[in-house]
Amino acid sequence: MDFASIAGGVCAPRGFKANGVHCGIRANRSKADLALIVSDVPASAAAIYTQNLVKGAPLSVTKQHILDGKAQAVVCNSGNANTCNANGIEIAEGMAALVEQATGIAASDVIVASTGVIGEPLSLAPIETGMPVLVAGLSAEGANAAAQAIMTTDTVRKEAAAEFFLGGKACRLGGMAKGSGMIHPNMATMLCFVTSDVAIAPGVLQAVLQKSADATLNMITVDGDTSTNDMCCVLANGLAGNEEIRGPGADCDAFAAALTQVMQALAKLLAGDGEGATKRLECHVAGAKDLAGARAAAKGVVGSSLFKAAMFGADANWGRVLCALGYCGAELDITKVAVDFVSAAGRVSVCKNGAGVPFSEAQAKQVLRERAVRIEIALGDGTAEATAWGCDLTYDYVKINGDYRT
Repeated sequence: MDFASIAGGVCAPRGFKANGVHCGIRANRSKADLALIVSDVPASAAAIYTQNLVKGAPLSVTKQHILDGKAQAVVCNSGNANTCNANGIEIAEGMAALVEQATGIAASDVIVASTGVIGEPLSLAPIETGMPVLVAGLSAEGANAAAQAIMTTDTVRKEAAAEFFLGGKACRLGGMAKGSGMIHPNMATMLCFVTSDVAIAPGVLQAVLQKSADATLNMITVDGDTSTNDMCCVLANGLAGNEEIRGPGADCDAFAAALTQVMQALAKLLAGDGEGATKRLECHVAGAKDLAGARAAAKGVVGSSLFKAAMFGADANWGRVLCALGYCGAELDITKVAVDFVSAAGRVSVCKNGAGVPFSEAQAKQVLRERAVRIEIALGDGTAEATAWGCDLTYDYVKINGDYRT
């Protein structure tokens, strides 16, 4: 089920405004570092969080704020993760309080997020200074500014939106995300904020979010590091006027499909913008015994450092694909495996029945030099399938992370 992709990001749905500004958290004045998304009315809220035992203070605050299933705003800073700080909770609560002072939205209805360096003290002073300008600039055209303000080592903004119909009512979903390194989600993604004008009960929204994340954001990996601040949240304010979704059914399925489409678009952008990456990798595994095995196999291949390095060099080293399959944890018969490399430049078959087949190295090199490369794997053991996204591993990844803090 495909829905119309539209512009507008998090401001595409009715009743949402956003903005992003430089407030002074980051030394570089050309880098925006504070973002705000607000809904005209209280919205159903759902979120999922990192499974890293070390968690940023904003996650704890957000969990408390949406216990009632409601929220009306999202505030996020970049340049500082507010993680492992003795006063982290105080600072995160302070960010929500500043939103309340400037907008009138209760602090308890504010989702708080931070991204950047871990272990660096964060002061409320620049946020307090920047908040009036941030709020004054809120607009229905502010999605781009907000998406820019949450970027760290990202090289491009990551936004997506879609329109669909429920009961004859036009409904919209919009999202933005950030993430380039320290990406190996075990729940959701780096930071991802999704808005919708659909009326949906919070409990249903939570269940749909988790399922969509498992098929999209949880299927990307850049470097195998699960961040301390990973969070994905959804606000749905009901302004589309549809009959509230309160449980399973056709409307719930349509909403879930639209959410998955938006989150998959964001997942692909995240994978393609991995730190130092020159190409996006997409691994599709078919013929697995079960969904869990298909997902493990696909993510295992795009997460292999050896395979990622081979893709950087456009080297059709298919043995590294089989190596990754062998330790990914999926139950499979390696003697049934077939592997093809596919891109805009063509297709090359490199392995059948677990063994190499003759192929042209020159043709393979041409296929693997493209900006997007798809690895198609047939396991021959069942009917389950899954797709994972990643990127190549380059010299620049080490360069970027060698002096990330200093």
